[in-house]
Amino acid sequence: MGKRKIVMKQLCRTTTHTAALVATTLLVASSQTAVAAPPTGIKNVVLVHGAFADGSGWEAVANILRKDGYKVSVAQPPETSYADDQKYTKAAIDAIGGPVVLVGHSYGGSIITEAGNHPNVAALVYIAAFALDEGESCASIEQAVPQASKAFKADSNGNWWIEQAHFAADFAADVPPAVSHFMAISQVPISTDAFTHKVTTPAWKTKPTWYMVASADRSINPEQERMMAKRAHAKTVEVNSSHVAYMSHSKETAKLIEEAATSASVNQ
Repeated sequence: MGKRKIVMKQLCRTTTHTAALVATTLLVASSQTAVAAPPTGIKNVVLVHGAFADGSGWEAVANILRKDGYKVSVAQPPETSYADDQKYTKAAIDAIGGPVVLVGHSYGGSIITEAGNHPNVAALVYIAAFALDEGESCASIEQAVPQASKAFKADSNGNWWIEQAHFAADFAADVPPAVSHFMAISQVPISTDAFTHKVTTPAWKTKPTWYMVASADRSINPEQERMMAKRAHAKTVEVNSSHVAYMSHSKETAKLIEEAATSASVNQ
């Protein structure tokens, strides 16, 4: 009789241990599933670079977004004309398919202001960018309240450059020197047509909008950034950054984009 009781107790202990193990396994599996779950809301993001740069500067932001479950496309507008830049950006929107968060830096803001009227665009995010109103151009914003930099120069071919000696200080002061140096020697000039083209139909008037102000920007006056964000009724954050806030503050940039993706309606 005593042996039977001992056996029964051992069986109870084994059953209890097994149940606890199963429960723990299910809990771990549930946690792993939650971490790997795709984002809710909009799952597609198109990133648009600005003047003097190319799409490679978005790498850190793109990596964060992809890790968090987003499908990312980096558009490569050539800056040869406003029409060309619209063409390349809209092609990226078409190619990714489905509702999109459209993000623009600097002159890329001018691009997304028109390209954002694409029916697949559900939200706009401006990163130290030109959120232009009807009849405005990048040039008119810069003329109204000039930027700190005086290093923007035109060549005989109708293209604009930043003098290499001033590139780091005026454009990318808070990224590693080796990075800003390479950006200076590999910069993509912007055409006069792209810089002076006037916007006709601002998408931010009908699409939900987010904006990141770079408070130490020497390429666009921060006061103009705040003005453009305010009139667009954008949900706004501010970082102590040079013009390339998307590079020096990639985590904050990705966070703002993800906020737009989870907040905006996919039925825009």
